[in-house]
Amino acid sequence: MLSDIERKYGTPRELVMTFPMNPKEFQILESSMRDGRDSDVTMFIFKGDKIIVIAKPFYPEGLYRAPSGGIRPEENLEQTAKREAYEETGTEIELEKYILKIRVSFVCDREKAEWTSHIFTARYISGELKPIDTHEIEKVALMSLDEISSLKPRLLQQNSGGLAYRAALTEATITEILSIKKGA
Repeated sequence: MLSDIERKYGTPRELVMTFPMNPKEFQILESSMRDGRDSDVTMFIFKGDKIIVIAKPFYPEGLYRAPSGGIRPEENLEQTAKREAYEETGTEIELEKYILKIRVSFVCDREKAEWTSHIFTARYISGELKPIDTHEIEKVALMSLDEISSLKPRLLQQNSGGLAYRAALTEATITEILSIKKGA
């Protein structure tokens, strides 16, 4: 199935990363993996020249990141991306390019959990920018690439391996997007 996605959206650049997690955070990650999930789709959704971003209920005011969601065992990447985009942002999207595949190891003491993030650029098609899954998402906003990039220090201040990973993922994605734009 992944080969079909790559034929349709391109072959991504692959990265490998490792991040430490505290025991509580690691337990939450392991709990989310019990149903067989071991990967997510992250979308950098363009609406004009801005990116649609989300804030979780526990984020400090003004902290946002790209929408993402775990891939259910019965779904493919495309189905997950469209479902998660709608649930988290209220929008219908069209995937454009599969730009990164990041294999990450989260470690806590002597334990390790392996995860893969599949990162796509996408285009906004329709819908009102508002979270549908209000338990999971508190706010939806639009930000420029520079504004998103400027959030890295705030993500890192949260003392969270997951958010440190999101900061690194975001930085790698913005670098990839700018490289693609420069080559176009």
